[in-house]
Amino acid sequence: MPPVLKICPTLGAQHTSSADVDPVHCHCRDRLRRRKLRRHGRFGVSKKKWLKTIVPLPYGIAGHGTFSTVFRCLNQVAFEAALPKPLQRAWKAWWRSTARRYEAPPLPLVKVWAAGCGLVIGQQTAPGRNEVQGALDALALLSLEGAIVTADALHCRADTAHAILSAGGDYALALKANQPGLLAQTIARLDDVEPLGVQTAAENDHDRCERRRACIVAVNDIDFPGLQAIGSVEATSRHADGRLTSHVRYFLLSTVMSAAALIEVTRTHWQIENKLHWVLDVQFREDAARNRKDHGPANIALLRKIALNLIRAHPDKASIRRKIKKAGWDDQFLISIIAHMR
Repeated sequence: MPPVLKICPTLGAQHTSSADVDPVHCHCRDRLRRRKLRRHGRFGVSKKKWLKTIVPLPYGIAGHGTFSTVFRCLNQVAFEAALPKPLQRAWKAWWRSTARRYEAPPLPLVKVWAAGCGLVIGQQTAPGRNEVQGALDALALLSLEGAIVTADALHCRADTAHAILSAGGDYALALKANQPGLLAQTIARLDDVEPLGVQTAAENDHDRCERRRACIVAVNDIDFPGLQAIGSVEATSRHADGRLTSHVRYFLLSTVMSAAALIEVTRTHWQIENKLHWVLDVQFREDAARNRKDHGPANIALLRKIALNLIRAHPDKASIRRKIKKAGWDDQFLISIIAHMR
């Protein structure tokens, strides 16, 4: 099966407006931010002997104010361009909010994720908070030959489809009520035309048993760039308390795939929530990040993704949490993780 790439706009929790934030809250927030920056300095001091085996450090370890200033002023595009080439290769784009100001909404970032190996590589901000344009900008950077790009309904658009096809890829775009004409045509065809294939799969997840039924219908008369087929996936879940819930998702496809392949594509589409978002929030505390000025949020987010990639790539079978702790305790283990950056 070809690699699956997903475009997914998500934003983190909103912060309250500045009018709702009292002076005590502001004071506590600023103290928390300074405390986290000081941790960088304390880590540097405690690891100074080891760090000097990698860089000279003629002026010692920088203070927390210097860390803050550097990451705020460093252009994120130039910063990413200076990284080793393996960290610049792009596979999958989606949005995740980081670095929110308390008086401003979240900053959308376009990030790049390799679904097959579970690595996130590269990111850029969505210009003017325009998620659609951010996706188009990200797609323009990618070589999609042999890949399938999945996207939420926001990106079920002709220009997004053109961008994917122009880069050599295929698409599986979710279709919802924001495209009422296309949705009505799709539902009618799925009801009236004999499907090319039907596949059923079951999966147990925590206290829920889910059964998915997918079907594929070939089309050639729906006006959408490169459209070759349409598909539906009906998911029926039985919960621990006996409740049954059911919903149907519809997809536009630029390639005629099997119903089994559609189930796998849609399953991969949603794996990002557990494999990336949860890890970043819980293990790297991304939602609690307080850096939120200038280029600082994008640069710190980039370092966070690089760290996660390196930890995932390390062959040690321990959990990510244990690898993080071990890297802080064992310099040789830390070196073996960094070696995967080559």
